[in-house]
Amino acid sequence: MHSKTWRSAAAIAAAALSALLFCSGSGLHPVPWCTWLAPLPVLALAPRVGAGTAFAAGTAAWLGGTAPLWDYALNSIELPLPVVAVSFVGTASLFGLASVAFRALTSRGRPLSAALVVPAAWVTVEYALSVITPHGAWSSLAYTQADVLPVLQTASAAGVWGITFLLMAVPSGIAALLAPAAAGRLRLVAVLGSVLAVALGYGGWQLRTPPPAQRDTVALLATDHPNDLIRLGTPQGRDLVRRYTARIEALAAAGARVVVTPEKTFLADGADLRTLAAPLSAITARHRVDVIAGLVVSRGGELYNVALDFPAGGGAPVEYVKHHLIPGLEDGLRTGTRPAFVPGKPWGLIICKDLDYPGLVRDYRNRGATALYAPAWDFDRDGWLHSRMAVTRGVESGLSVARAPRAGLLVLSDPQGRIVAEAPTADTPFASVTAALPAPAAPTLYARWGDWAAWSCAVLLLLLLGALLRRPATPSSGHGRPVAGSTAARNRSPLPSAAPPVGAP
Repeated sequence: MHSKTWRSAAAIAAAALSALLFCSGSGLHPVPWCTWLAPLPVLALAPRVGAGTAFAAGTAAWLGGTAPLWDYALNSIELPLPVVAVSFVGTASLFGLASVAFRALTSRGRPLSAALVVPAAWVTVEYALSVITPHGAWSSLAYTQADVLPVLQTASAAGVWGITFLLMAVPSGIAALLAPAAAGRLRLVAVLGSVLAVALGYGGWQLRTPPPAQRDTVALLATDHPNDLIRLGTPQGRDLVRRYTARIEALAAAGARVVVTPEKTFLADGADLRTLAAPLSAITARHRVDVIAGLVVSRGGELYNVALDFPAGGGAPVEYVKHHLIPGLEDGLRTGTRPAFVPGKPWGLIICKDLDYPGLVRDYRNRGATALYAPAWDFDRDGWLHSRMAVTRGVESGLSVARAPRAGLLVLSDPQGRIVAEAPTADTPFASVTAALPAPAAPTLYARWGDWAAWSCAVLLLLLLGALLRRPATPSSGHGRPVAGSTAARNRSPLPSAAPPVGAP
């Protein structure tokens, strides 16, 4: 009874500690080092308790650690409660199952396999969610490391999947080393130590020199007043156009060659679009500046979330229609299917949530883009996280990203994820940043090879789970003979009770 009570108390303590670390190391404002430690308590517990307890502790740890995101999902992005419940409970259960697999492999004396099964499983889960849900790679743990630049560089080779693998492999490896009677510790240390050393060495090499600045200067401009969609043809709409154009004119006169404004600032149809187009076209012709504006356009009874580039020197605007819409909040809009570029430049147009999708950004890179300009609209509290998702997309494919949201952070980043310029949009009538566009980088390995790391982890997971389904090997002395006293040893003796032959020692 005493042993059972101890195990229950240990399970509760481990789950609570992991949940606390997951709370701090994930979510909207993560503490990066906590993410590396979060799985460790429940994984260290798993080999010392039963499978049911290991599953319960792992599930409770993940569910408790993501609890602060429930309010964000329900009240900020307004997802239905059943969707939120299934999403969070489902992923928590999958982490619980990963803990059980870890326990099973350590109990069979396979610490290296145990150390690999958790990262392989979690990368596979993240990748599957990015494919089957309407939120892309939003749920990846990798963004917790967006400000840890040596770690972030792994994304340029393996995408966010490579970073998630590292985040899970380190605590899983430590837990495997701490498992009772773990054999093969030296091999485990050698393999995981080499992986971590290569990743960090690669990160340092990527950051050895910052890219030089180009002559093109980018300005990001936004106001949260009003933080709403305004119809262009109304007095309020015309006043907002006047306020925006005055500041765009000043930025262009000061040397900006591109000005990016937020997503869905105006609602326009064919009749009143000229209210915005006429003054912006005049500015672009006068100052030879590209102005990228976000608005909702009504056309043929349908609504489209668009980014319009009013090209330098004048001319017809270039239109990009948002590809990926927020379920619920943007159900009334039609999706786009085509990329769009600033005329004569290797600069792509993209909108807010589109940057949650690595494949779309990779496609831009493979079409020749070296920078992306993104009107956006955040929810105040998620400004840091959503800006860092955009920064991570740039690192994956080797792009500079200029993102101008309302209710968030104005951010310009270089292809290695360095923040070139940043400013919050809150607490000021207009917020703006101006900086030189970083020089282009070479296409990354991830841009060329795509999700190879995620598929590799899926194959590895299948191999490890297949090993678990096979019958455990018979205990051996290490020389191919059954251990004395084992069932196999007794079965191989034809006369187990006979006296030894004459002359036997």
